Amino acid sequence: MELNNMETAQFNEHINQSLKAKFGDLYKAFEMSYDFPVYTIDKSAVVEVLNFLKLDAEINCNFLSTLCAVHVPDQLGSEFGMVYHLHNLQENKRIRVKAWLSKEDLHIDSICSIWPSANWMERQEYDFFGVKFTGHPDLRRILNMDEMNYYPLRKEYPLEDGSRDDKNDKMFGR
Repeated sequence: MELNNMETAQFNEHINQSLKAKFGDLYKAFEMSYDFPVYTIDKSAVVEVLNFLKLDAEINCNFLSTLCAVHVPDQLGSEFGMVYHLHNLQENKRIRVKAWLSKEDLHIDSICSIWPSANWMERQEYDFFGVKFTGHPDLRRILNMDEMNYYPLRKEYPLEDGSRDDKNDKMFGR
């Protein structure tokens, strides 16, 4: 059964109030981003919060759609984020949960104990961003070569190879 807009707003506000009451200062913020509810939490509470969102009978976000890392280099002190997309399948409601990490401490707890399907998703984010998932059963590269000594999706590399001499900027209107 799909919820109407009023029920959706009530659902989102119920989650907001529940997280405030249960997690206090570990719960940071709620916002609507393009009609998508986003709940920001402290990284130290990721397992507890996601487990709560899964097991709470009224919220029932029992399906992990995806998790991904983001790199925002200009956001000093919280340059990396972990984003979790959860789905309440019975009511067809989706939510997003974010936790921010500093580039000096890219550790966050693994959620494989909650959703075993997170295993390969966490390995992918380790492989491409260098996020280290504490408690992961087999954290190693999944798509790139083991010999790689960098994380290719970080925004710390130039978009173009400055050493190439076969590119003439006049050809591209620059």
